[in-house]
Amino acid sequence: MSNLRGTVRLTGVAVRAMLVLTLVLGVGYALVITGIGQLALPWQANGSLVDAAGRATGGAAGGGAPVGSALLGQSFTDAEGHALPQYFQPRPSAAGQNGYDPTASGGSNLGPNNPDLVKAVAERRAAIAEREHVAESAVPADAVTASASGLDPQISPAYALLQVNRVAEARGLAPSAVRALVESRIQTRDAGFLGEERVNVVELNIALDRLQGAPRP
Repeated sequence: MSNLRGTVRLTGVAVRAMLVLTLVLGVGYALVITGIGQLALPWQANGSLVDAAGRATGGAAGGGAPVGSALLGQSFTDAEGHALPQYFQPRPSAAGQNGYDPTASGGSNLGPNNPDLVKAVAERRAAIAEREHVAESAVPADAVTASASGLDPQISPAYALLQVNRVAEARGLAPSAVRALVESRIQTRDAGFLGEERVNVVELNIALDRLQGAPRP
């Protein structure tokens, strides 16, 4: 009988401890962190959304209706999947069937010597060279390879600058104006040495529309 009472007592202690820890760590902690995020960093906590004017939107940041997130890439293509010439194009994406699907984040998981990947890279390089009217050797690596997440919104400055003439021609703008816009959007290495210089395509295309006053598709 004493053993039974001891088991019941220990079980009761374990259940109470579980309930207390669930309330403190599972509910209280989540509410505190959410509250801190909403008060201190509302834009970041709500997805780093941006509107058509390039302003932060969401939470206490205000702004208009969101058109995208500064953290997530998106396709700039027509209904048939063809690249829109008036917009800068992101790198390829293996996230989802059509790419840039935030519910299916991931890479292709193909090794560098995989024949399917080698073929895809060669086809992408040839297509981009034809689209931008440059030699295939001028196409940078990030233009033909997907990121690990398939959702990165950034491309290299080299790939962004490669697209300047095509975008300028499609919009009837001076190439120098478009180039200056790209150069103003180059983000430096974090802390001066982490990562690489990059250009956020989503933010760049929003700024491009603002430059010309054109509506986004």
